[in-house]
Amino acid sequence: MSFNETENIFLCYPLHQNSCPRAHRLTVVKMAMYAVMLLIILMTVFGNLLIIISISHFKQLQSPTHLIVQSLAVCDCLLGSLVMPYSMVRAVEGCWFLGDVVCKVHSSLDMTLCISSLLHLSLISIDRYWAICDPLKYRMRVTNTTVTVFITFTWIFSFVYSFSIVFSGVNAVGLEAFILQMSCFGGCVLFLNKEWAVTCVILAFIIPGTIMSSLYIIIFTVVKKHAKVLSEKVSVTTTGVNSQSSAHRERKAAKTLALVMGVFFICWLPFSIATAVFPFFNFVTPGVVFQALLWFAYFNSACNPLIYGFFYPRFQKAFKTLIFTYICGFNYSHTLTFE
Repeated sequence: MSFNETENIFLCYPLHQNSCPRAHRLTVVKMAMYAVMLLIILMTVFGNLLIIISISHFKQLQSPTHLIVQSLAVCDCLLGSLVMPYSMVRAVEGCWFLGDVVCKVHSSLDMTLCISSLLHLSLISIDRYWAICDPLKYRMRVTNTTVTVFITFTWIFSFVYSFSIVFSGVNAVGLEAFILQMSCFGGCVLFLNKEWAVTCVILAFIIPGTIMSSLYIIIFTVVKKHAKVLSEKVSVTTTGVNSQSSAHRERKAAKTLALVMGVFFICWLPFSIATAVFPFFNFVTPGVVFQALLWFAYFNSACNPLIYGFFYPRFQKAFKTLIFTYICGFNYSHTLTFE
């Protein structure tokens, strides 16, 4: 085999003069990467589908709070089905085989669904804050109509913001010479200049993260006070069973919220820092590192169904009912009754 033929093996488009280089990896490494990424995709799609079907199927789960959760699940499910598979091939092969227009659509959808997912997590934190800290006014403030309005605004804002940035090209202002130097046939990379990188991080991570952490700290404080009051009631009354169970539920809810917030920060903090910092260092960080951080952020969409499935009793019962009844064919109807 000649040198040129060997070189062509590692090109995305061997017959194109300006082809991007294909990622040079061992077959074992490629198979391992495909396996891990495919597992994340399947967890994301089927886990969130289970949440969507559960809330749609059981009337006991149809509340304003769960309407936000369902919309979040739709967002994460679309991310897993429409974005992640193409990102997987690009990450493993180092090539984009679908052209520039589809590349822009893919980048826009990626940004749309990620921003929408993070904003939905903020909506959930606001909803929980009102429910726990001001329960008397909660039912008046939070209705299906008001929640639908906020969810609709979240989707429209995420869509318009992302698609307008990518298709207008404002993200690349000032980077024209660099992009021209780095561009090749078979690549799909979204470069953000300093201004838009910082703006996107503030909008998609800092603002939702600040809202979530601030409200959850307040929630933890209120739950701690409630638990203390309930424990004092237990010591002076003979009907302490209900108080103990209420205190236990509130503590468990606080721990679940802490888990949601912790997973959010662990998954998104590295990618957000990288996104904000890379333009200031002329994008010197290897693409492999950036892809790894991106997939670590994607993993948050796979974790959300696990959190609800393992820590919320109602979802546990709904999941068991759906799996045993419609997949295994068993009669599991007794789990349809929620406490």
